[in-house]
Amino acid sequence: MGMKQYIVDAFTDTLFKGNQAAVCVMDKWPEDQLMRNIAIENNFSETAFTVKEGNVYHLRWFTPGGEVDFCGHATLGTSYVLFNFFEKEAETIEFITQVGRLSVKETVIFMSWIFLPIRAIRLR
Repeated sequence: MGMKQYIVDAFTDTLFKGNQAAVCVMDKWPEDQLMRNIAIENNFSETAFTVKEGNVYHLRWFTPGGEVDFCGHATLGTSYVLFNFFEKEAETIEFITQVGRLSVKETVIFMSWIFLPIRAIRLR
């Protein structure tokens, strides 16, 4: 299993402010217990895990206590990472989650990441 992890500060344009989340981009799903252990190790309120299948990304969120149904700031953080590192030409990213399908379009909400420029996105 290949995985890259990023740390993102949502709802801010200042490093170390806003809502922090870890974002793990993987090529396939690991066992649930491994995702929980990663969330425990990160010790953030949420760690997002995403896997691309076809033209959409499946997205799940874990706290140190276990999986949660939805997390807004970790979704925005995941969108930021995907727009800036994996889907640089995309205008919209589609997620499949436990709460349904989510579309994120870049334009309005600001995200920051250490040493990288800000890119705006909007939840649709």
